[in-house]
Amino acid sequence: MRAIDCSCGHRLEAADDEGLFGSRASTPIGISPRSSAEASSSAGRSRQTPMTSPRSETPRGAGSWMRGNLSMQGYGIGDGERRRLWLGLRFPTAFCLALVITALLLQSALLLAALVPIGAVAGWTSRHPFDHIWNHALRRLLRAPELPPNPIRRRHAFKLATVWLAACSGLFAAGASAVALALGGVLVAACGLVTATNFCIPSLMLAWWDQRSRQDVRA
Repeated sequence: MRAIDCSCGHRLEAADDEGLFGSRASTPIGISPRSSAEASSSAGRSRQTPMTSPRSETPRGAGSWMRGNLSMQGYGIGDGERRRLWLGLRFPTAFCLALVITALLLQSALLLAALVPIGAVAGWTSRHPFDHIWNHALRRLLRAPELPPNPIRRRHAFKLATVWLAACSGLFAAGASAVALALGGVLVAACGLVTATNFCIPSLMLAWWDQRSRQDVRA
């Protein structure tokens, strides 16, 4: 019986030198039979299991989150309609955001005051005034669907923004520019968030309040 320890850690055995040489030649140097089998098994699993990139998963997760944000505002729309309305739903808040930023940069109490009645109409009716710009002009150019009426939570958020705009306007008029800019910055952040992601902080608070009220009723 002949035996030799291979550098790969495998022990080769044969009846004579010729057999030992043949066994060594048939075994790749540095790769044991066990490691070869594991590599084959791993390769088989790789072929059987399709790889899913994180990038492909991210849009689905983000889309689900933003759909939940719309539901939190009170919208009851499906994925297909949500995709068709992705720009239309953002247009009113994006237009307001641009005007508010302009007013803050100019420190214009007058421009902020002019936005107050716009916010009031948006808060106390089912339509934001800028919805009409979309429905009767822009959507025809873009071949997009008409915006649905604003749900109640979204309208409550517009009411809060209206009060905020009035406060900023009054602060600028009173000469308290630093405080007005600070409050305006908070409004810009909240408006920018809902424009980019549909995440509405006032709607979140209202949804939490509604859930708590229902729990109190059941108790």
